[in-house]
Amino acid sequence: MPEASRRLRLLVVSDEMEVGGTQRQITRMLLGLDRDAFEPTLVYFRERSFFVDQLEAAGIRVVRIDKRRRVDPGFFLRLRDFVAQGGFDVMHCFSITAELWGALALASIAPARRPALLSSIRNTYDWEHPLRRRIKAFAARRSWRVVANSQAGARGAAQAMGLEPRRLPVIYNGVESDDVTQADAARLRETLGIDAGVPVVLFVGRLVEHKDVPTLLRATARLRERGVCVLLAGDGPLAPALQVDIDRLGLHGRVRLLGQRDDTAALMRLSDMVVLPSVSEGLSNVIIEAMMQGLPVIASRVGGNVELVGHDATGLLFEAGDDAALAECMARLLDDPALRARLGAAAGRRAMRDFSVRGMVDAYSSLYRDAAVAGRRGAGRALQPTSSS
Repeated sequence: MPEASRRLRLLVVSDEMEVGGTQRQITRMLLGLDRDAFEPTLVYFRERSFFVDQLEAAGIRVVRIDKRRRVDPGFFLRLRDFVAQGGFDVMHCFSITAELWGALALASIAPARRPALLSSIRNTYDWEHPLRRRIKAFAARRSWRVVANSQAGARGAAQAMGLEPRRLPVIYNGVESDDVTQADAARLRETLGIDAGVPVVLFVGRLVEHKDVPTLLRATARLRERGVCVLLAGDGPLAPALQVDIDRLGLHGRVRLLGQRDDTAALMRLSDMVVLPSVSEGLSNVIIEAMMQGLPVIASRVGGNVELVGHDATGLLFEAGDDAALAECMARLLDDPALRARLGAAAGRRAMRDFSVRGMVDAYSSLYRDAAVAGRRGAGRALQPTSSS
């Protein structure tokens, strides 16, 4: 329990700090904490990005503990010693490897020196793989709370790993509305060489298997006569294969791989809609950011997507992997400007009401205060399978 006269010492642990949704939320949360009440530290293992620069510029302590191999005894000892010597009140792990090594490190530290452990549910696919499910369960049962960023994630974790629902609080991602003008968007459109009047469909995300960009490409091929321009903003291991698909489907010039971008708000402002065709998803930052911009979203009917997108209310939903259904949704929005405007306006109102950064930071702050008291008292024993309750 932190003394009343000092700040709560918070340790956040993430495997990577690359540009991704979880890393963006970590950064927003840490930047938003009341520094008079919290003394935050971030530890990460690999992949530095501009998020680290932002945190360091704000005076937040960031430490990289290099992990060079899948099993790296030297890394484990360095992590254990750092935690043991840090005097932390709360330790919150935000990735599966951070949870595994964090839980092991705490198990090897004397109980009096252990911070309260929190782990995370950031997606709905970790428990689809037996080894990942076992790792998540190992860390979760040693955590005081497991924080989910969607109701779908919390339900899935409770069912797949036998965890008590009451130990799975949900804190939605927080998103800020970037101040991008129509003039900014017009200049970017000109820079990208997109003619005025050409409809633009935007995908933002890592180019990885579960994002299922090939379904978007097949849907675009069905609409090639409409002259739509599809922008893929993001990078990842599937980029070369996607370029092959673009050429094979005859979409050269219609679909553009933009790589990693730091101007997604401007890209959204020049777009007519955002599409997220994932086969599995937690709570998508991209969807919330698009909603903040007043854009209609077309999303697959999976995971947290259905908590964000109300079909025919704030966007459109389709069955994952169904390129014909996705093409139909895209065509509806392309053909009906009034529908785009109605869905986008409703999405903007919902985002401003439910997904503010301030609300997210306040929820985490309250949880960390509780963890510093109750979590330290019952660290490593609080979360039990439902079968034992």
